[in-house]
Amino acid sequence: MTHLSVAEIERVMASMPEAISNTFGQGQPANYIPALAGIDSGKFGMAISTVDGRDFVCGDATEMFSIQSISKVFNLSMAISHMGEELFDRVGVEPSGTAFNSLSQLEYENGIPRNPFINAGALVVTDALLGHVTSPKQEFLSFVRGLANNIDVHYDEEVFRSEYDNGQRNTALANYLKSFGNLNNHVSRVLDFYFYQCSLSMSCQDLARAFRFLAQDGKHPYKDKQVVSKRKARRINSLMMTCGTYDEAGEFAFNVGLPCKSGVGGGIVAIIPGEMSICVWSPELGTKGNSLPGTEALKYFVEQTGHSVF
Repeated sequence: MTHLSVAEIERVMASMPEAISNTFGQGQPANYIPALAGIDSGKFGMAISTVDGRDFVCGDATEMFSIQSISKVFNLSMAISHMGEELFDRVGVEPSGTAFNSLSQLEYENGIPRNPFINAGALVVTDALLGHVTSPKQEFLSFVRGLANNIDVHYDEEVFRSEYDNGQRNTALANYLKSFGNLNNHVSRVLDFYFYQCSLSMSCQDLARAFRFLAQDGKHPYKDKQVVSKRKARRINSLMMTCGTYDEAGEFAFNVGLPCKSGVGGGIVAIIPGEMSICVWSPELGTKGNSLPGTEALKYFVEQTGHSVF
């Protein structure tokens, strides 16, 4: 597969807003989180960061938004760099096939979440990470800021409070995990750190830059060091492909063909290994919790460029 030229990328980006215009009005923002309910549903942004350091943007690509579950990739990356694959003694690597906040699956699988990207799995990863960091919120924020090369990345206190006050199902998941012995820390400490991760505010450009390490074998996008090893980067990309878009992962693999991680804030990040990282954002979600305009944008990009992992 040959590298895309600057002209090719610019051509596709220029035509993107018109190409996805018919998808607006078909979904709605994540209104079960009050702080996200009032976001302008007409927003759309897209950013690309290539492995040779070029950035491309269109639309609202520099506007900050709540990244929500996209943060689970940063959480996993930090935890796996500390623990290695022993982490997967506590959380599986299979697609869930059920909603991202399902309680029933934990019951018949004895408290071992199906993968790190459903809420129960992310809570276990958060608990594991708490055993290896001394100032979790500050270290997590510094980690993400370093990857994005932007000190303005921040936690949104309004979103955090909204998550915390309306997070009864996540509280139930954490207590259920605790009852199975799969949380070592106090439930309130795990939830506090988890909700802060989900409240991170970043732009498409920030996320495209921050995820570039997964397009270049785990190497930091701005420093001469590994964020994770090549093997671990491959593991994370595999999990994004099979588990990264809630219980719509099969359709994403079929229609987009890229490792992706979405969030109910309307963002989706995608990786073309050896080429680039891509972030799209638009708040209108489909029934499975993925951005409808964002999904269409990724489909269009792959169709126009012929670049996917297949």
